[in-house]
Amino acid sequence: MCPSGRTLTSDTPATLGSDFRRAFEVLDADRDGKISRDDLRAFYSGFSSSGADESVIGSMIKEADSNDDGFVEYDEFERVLGCDKKSLSGGLMEEVFKVMDKDGDGKLSHDDLKSYMNSAGFPATDEDIKAMILMGGGDEKEGVSYQAIEEDSKAMVVMGGGDEKEGVSYQGSLKILAVD
Repeated sequence: MCPSGRTLTSDTPATLGSDFRRAFEVLDADRDGKISRDDLRAFYSGFSSSGADESVIGSMIKEADSNDDGFVEYDEFERVLGCDKKSLSGGLMEEVFKVMDKDGDGKLSHDDLKSYMNSAGFPATDEDIKAMILMGGGDEKEGVSYQAIEEDSKAMVVMGGGDEKEGVSYQGSLKILAVD
């Protein structure tokens, strides 16, 4: 059973690619098949009144743009979201955390996370948000810090039979999620 109470089984098809495609399409504002700085500006301007800092947008593009053409194509986007270990340690993930932290207090509150998920096109119930915060090592009242998420992620990789260098396999992910 997943933290939110939903149950998956090991024969549930792995549809990560289609989930990534939906997220990619949300960010690709001009629908040209690639994510540009302008696309990210448009997305974040809809999320917060101040938009995203240009250095944050630059960091995101630089981290994901493996062919250095100034854009993030779908395969690059999928690589970053597909748990490439380099992209999970500090850098990009920390920048994304800062963008999600609307009030800048260093923690993701229920409201921060719910707002971000909805803006990204992934509506989540209050119970889903609560489960995400708890799974990240936080609590419902105080939210979750980036450091807690990072520490909890390392523990989950080990629990799934992986290591920090290689990450965790699909079967290990099922083990982490306690999928029957």
